[in-house]
Amino acid sequence: MALKGDRNELDTEVTYFMNETASRGLIVAVSTQGSGAAMDSASALATVAADPSGKAPLGVLLNDVVNIDQTRQHLNWHKDEVQQGSKVTILTKGFVVTDQISGSPTAGDVAYLAASGLISGTQATGAPAVGRFLSTKDADGYAKVSVNLP
Repeated sequence: MALKGDRNELDTEVTYFMNETASRGLIVAVSTQGSGAAMDSASALATVAADPSGKAPLGVLLNDVVNIDQTRQHLNWHKDEVQQGSKVTILTKGFVVTDQISGSPTAGDVAYLAASGLISGTQATGAPAVGRFLSTKDADGYAKVSVNLP
């Protein structure tokens, strides 16, 4: 589990598709852009960036993106799973409690996009800010992060 239920979703985005598997709680970035409203444009793709330098963060992924054989089993709706290649829900404003954190941030630190979609209190070269830490990590590695992206 990468997100806990303690969250406030002020603004979400549902424009982007995702063609790779990923866990909720990671920061996703623009892979390719759609044009116009791009609501059903297959070229509007989100990705988990291996290198955060120069990437345009979209926000926190709120779905588990899985690649399963749906003729043998169904998606787990209780986990809010979506099939690879489907649209995903992305939090752009609000706060989440996640364990997808790199390093040991403290409350008040600026939250930056880190490698592999993690969130860090330390800025890597060219890594954009995504919000602010509202707590330190607990014993299980979870911290509260405020996300505020335009």
